[in-house]
Amino acid sequence: MSSSHPTASISKSEGVFDPAAPFVASFSSRGPNPVTANILKPDLAAPGVDILAAWSPISKENPGAHYNIISGTSMACPHASGTAAYVKSFNPTWSSAAIKSALITTAENVKCSTAHVMSPTKNVDAEFAYGAGQLNPLAATKPGLLYDVDYKDYIKMLCAEGYNTTNLRAVTGDSSTCTSTTNGNALGLNYPSIALLVKHGISFSNSFQRTVTNVGKSNSIYKATISAPASIKISVEPDVLSFEALLEKKSFIVKIEGDVETSILSASLIWSDGVYNVRSPIVVHTLQK
Repeated sequence: MSSSHPTASISKSEGVFDPAAPFVASFSSRGPNPVTANILKPDLAAPGVDILAAWSPISKENPGAHYNIISGTSMACPHASGTAAYVKSFNPTWSSAAIKSALITTAENVKCSTAHVMSPTKNVDAEFAYGAGQLNPLAATKPGLLYDVDYKDYIKMLCAEGYNTTNLRAVTGDSSTCTSTTNGNALGLNYPSIALLVKHGISFSNSFQRTVTNVGKSNSIYKATISAPASIKISVEPDVLSFEALLEKKSFIVKIEGDVETSILSASLIWSDGVYNVRSPIVVHTLQK
């Protein structure tokens, strides 16, 4: 039916408060990372339940409809992808790794916000359910510091994970090879989160080197704050980073030691200059799924 003077009415929506929200649905994939246990996955959480979206009218399911309400990763992924594009529009020179860093370090988590955000009391798998926390598009445009990752850093990680030259080139599409100079590991990848797989009940001590790039204020001093359970000790050296210019880089070492009697322990590192709070989730685990 067509009309030269179409009209429509829009009813007022009704908000329903759910005290359990936000939480990760049971059908959502959980960590740890089955390929590389020392890289935290998932990275973060995004809305993916009962999302109104465009729908193909030729679909066998609900044919003829142009919109549908569906759930799943297929709904959370557009939220994350759209947010990445949104951040890129404000920061066109940032790499994909830099944008991912901004999304992760500004995600909302119960330990750094009073809002209704992701919490281990609602999600028993903790970071293995929601990663760094819930996506925060506005905050991600101005993260303060970035953990950027170079192309060569990923090659080093893949070589350390057992890739041979044939497998490596299938990923890179170039003439890259695994040699002694490309012998890195997942612990050294400049990722904005930290994950460490250890043996149950056995003392451990591991160090992680990270480098951050200043994209906040030209003259700023960031101080480190660690939140960790009593069974592990986490230290940062240095624990103060002083920047004099934008895009200046500073490196530091995170040392984690102790012993783990449970499947997962959650901690965090926050760099703060009083304006920006750059949070990295830290997970020490023995869990293998």
